[in-house]
Amino acid sequence: MRPETEALIVVDVQNDFCPGGALAVPGGDEVVPEINALLDDFALRVFTQDWHPADHSSFASNHPGHKPFEVIEMPYGGQVLWPDHCVQDTRGAAFHPDLDTSKADHVLRKGFRPGIDSYSAFFENDRETETGLDDYLRERGITAVTIVGLATDFCVQYTALDAVHLGYKVTVLEHACRGIDLDGSLEDARLSMLDAGVVLER
Repeated sequence: MRPETEALIVVDVQNDFCPGGALAVPGGDEVVPEINALLDDFALRVFTQDWHPADHSSFASNHPGHKPFEVIEMPYGGQVLWPDHCVQDTRGAAFHPDLDTSKADHVLRKGFRPGIDSYSAFFENDRETETGLDDYLRERGITAVTIVGLATDFCVQYTALDAVHLGYKVTVLEHACRGIDLDGSLEDARLSMLDAGVVLER
């Protein structure tokens, strides 16, 4: 059992990020048994869920003339344009059916503001708008977080870096994560997390 001051953050293990989904992460479903095996080791478990409206500004379909995976400038910086995914109340937005969500103490939905994307579980991509997770963890005396889920080089990485910035001790369990790896983004993510002081455990 991990210390009561350490929380598990399960990032975006949703149908659209698993094989057959709209934005499938290679091997995304392989994390499910790994995560289920960890749940009883933590006294506090937070599950995050991408929860986009259909008109979300990160969807390539909402930018005529642009294609998925192009990068455009938004008021808050560069934004990868994604295929439509994790649209609110669709099967794609639901957690993977084999994930043991009964053990979730808190479900955090992110990315629901139409004009801004949200990779991190702590902040929207403007780096200013908070999701409320920091307050939730601090109220419960959490000082360390272990992060698992999808995808290593986007939402897991952003969550880990923000957690370090906020003063948490941060571990990412790589065996319970999978990455998208756009043009070397997976190795870049690993290096940026290591440079920030994140502990990467294989």
